[in-house]
Amino acid sequence: MNEGDGTEAVPGHVHQHEETFEPATLGATPSSADALETAPMSPVPPARISAWPMWALGFVLLVDQMDQYIVRGMITPLEHHFHVGDFAIGLLTSSFILVNGIITLPAGYLADRWHRTRTIGHTVLAWSGITALGAAAPNFASLVGLRAALGFGQAVTEPSAASLIADYYPIEKRGLAFSIQQSMLFIGIGAGIGIGGFVSSRWGWRWGFLVAGFPGIAIAIMSYRLREPKRGVADRMHLGVTEDDTLDADLSMPLFEHGFRRFLADMWDGLKADLRTIMSITTMRYALIGIAVLQFTVVGISTWLPQFYERQLHVHQGRAEGVVGSLIVIGGIPGILLGGRFADYFNDKIRGARMALPAYCIMIGTTLFAISFIHMPTAAVYVFQLLGLFIIVMSIPALRAGLTDALPANLRGAGFGAFNVVSVVLGAASAPLVVSGLSQIFNDNLRTAFLIVIPPVYVGAFVLLRARDHLEADTAKIFEAIMRAMQEAQEREARDQQQQ
Repeated sequence: MNEGDGTEAVPGHVHQHEETFEPATLGATPSSADALETAPMSPVPPARISAWPMWALGFVLLVDQMDQYIVRGMITPLEHHFHVGDFAIGLLTSSFILVNGIITLPAGYLADRWHRTRTIGHTVLAWSGITALGAAAPNFASLVGLRAALGFGQAVTEPSAASLIADYYPIEKRGLAFSIQQSMLFIGIGAGIGIGGFVSSRWGWRWGFLVAGFPGIAIAIMSYRLREPKRGVADRMHLGVTEDDTLDADLSMPLFEHGFRRFLADMWDGLKADLRTIMSITTMRYALIGIAVLQFTVVGISTWLPQFYERQLHVHQGRAEGVVGSLIVIGGIPGILLGGRFADYFNDKIRGARMALPAYCIMIGTTLFAISFIHMPTAAVYVFQLLGLFIIVMSIPALRAGLTDALPANLRGAGFGAFNVVSVVLGAASAPLVVSGLSQIFNDNLRTAFLIVIPPVYVGAFVLLRARDHLEADTAKIFEAIMRAMQEAQEREARDQQQQ
């Protein structure tokens, strides 16, 4: 896609996809002053930017997380019904990862080339149906298979949603936009665990899957009605450039217009080229490493936290899931909303703020969580974990906004696809199984298992901190490319007029 004129690549035609950012360009360290000396880099407020897209895409994330985390609230009845142990439940909660890892990079490729809002709507409808089908699972193996199929959900919606937010909102508003969207993640996690525990303890685990499956219909309709913005329009808005946001390309054209084999070949070539460019962005390299390590511990602990309250703190099943659900909602939502404000406020006040702030928040919040696993009253555990979670989640909007700032518009789908595959597959794939294995080694002691898996978080936070040194330079390259493309377009127009 050409960043200057906003034209879209034709689906299935990778050879027509003109990269604005070449690896050599991104690997250099040009001065932004020369290329941007005529560009208004201070925020230029638009006439009106709707808040609705950030909320709508947040609802997509809400139902996705609710469907994923419903199992966390039903661990005890599932173990009793199917006569399985912690390791089997760890396999169940991790089963989506294989499908997720296979799908997410191709989904990122499509997010850069096809209709993103329509893709999200189709995906939400499909995963909601699969969630509801879990109620009819005749055995544990079939339930694992159905839950594995859910892996395509976030794999498809994550790259498209991140790309859309970057095109709906300019750089100075992205922290807020991501904070609203990501706050729904915690509502979904809390709702999934809470509903799963409440419904399964009263009417059985099958009803839990049915209840979780229905809201997706309304969310899919909401997604279909969202406007599909031109790629890169918000970046140009930040530079004070106003333009018609009507799409130039027909994104509804068939994906396989020239045959499925041609589509696969073009996608393979396009993905390789996209990933080479993405990995040449220094900020992305550091961020992907840091997030992989961080996700390992976060997912491992969050999966087994309800069981920690049941086994180590002797909170009754059903109530324990409610406690964890309240912890996530009360600590997570205010933390992520405040984090979004900080991400925007400090962006031009602290060097590399959108990488530095997440690193510090993760270090401090993790320390509070580690303290909570020391023997102490349940109320004290809850308070430490509430504060720890509040601080940790403050990192999310800044981190996502920082990645968006460092990625060119025509590669944000693939960039967040890479982010997703690294964080989920490398960071989270084995975490629930490792924690369950450690728990069994120490006589079902989750307290010890949690303390063992916490130290890698500090490594991930340190790597993220290193990324602050490169974020501003990588962001400047995007605006340099936009200005070059605009200048070239003006020169072509002037030449055409002279020839006429």
